[in-house]
Amino acid sequence: MHGGSSPPQVKYNITMSEYLSLFLFFLQLILNSLVILVGVLVTVAFYTLAERKVMAGIQRRKGPNVVGFWGVLQAIIDGLKLVLKENIIPLKADKVLFIIAPIISFVLAFSAWAMIPFQAVSTLSDLSIGLLVLFALSSLGVYGIVLGG
Repeated sequence: MHGGSSPPQVKYNITMSEYLSLFLFFLQLILNSLVILVGVLVTVAFYTLAERKVMAGIQRRKGPNVVGFWGVLQAIIDGLKLVLKENIIPLKADKVLFIIAPIISFVLAFSAWAMIPFQAVSTLSDLSIGLLVLFALSSLGVYGIVLGG
């Protein structure tokens, strides 16, 4: 044993206004992320509804018109059905990777939306290499599919 002393303790003097500004920054980041996420999900839901209506017209049958007004809630019901389905995990699969794989794909797909500027001041991240990061995130999405089997 050597008689060395412990490393010096560094004290950070953070004021309440700095805590508040940090809290407001993260709150704004979370709210902007939620606005983008909800906007993308609603857009996809209406595209799905439009696709089903067109397919029904091509096949000369009624489209989704049961759930909600003109079938507007059909995409939400389909999403709930997908989430609440019985989860079947293969016996020889790695259970942790099998469960995490769709989460990886989802997070990578939606984090790519952070690079897209919707307005001059409304981008979620201000990267000078945003297109490169967008391509990188898009190419990493395949790992969720590979890990899921």
